[in-house]
Amino acid sequence: MSAPPAEDTVRPAEPDSDAERRRRRAAFLRELTEAKELRARVQPRRARAARMRQQMRMRTFRW
Repeated sequence: MSAPPAEDTVRPAEPDSDAERRRRRAAFLRELTEAKELRARVQPRRARAARMRQQMRMRTFRW
């Protein structure tokens, strides 16, 4: 039996506005891109291998 969530973790009944959702999504995508760039600088060989795998996936993808 788990306890009910604390008051501060309960989401409000009303959904987030589209503008707020888009703002959060944009911030997330910026951070994701920054993290990928950092990983590519820190591990260039692994990043190159990942790029090659992605290119092969895109080459063999059928619409």
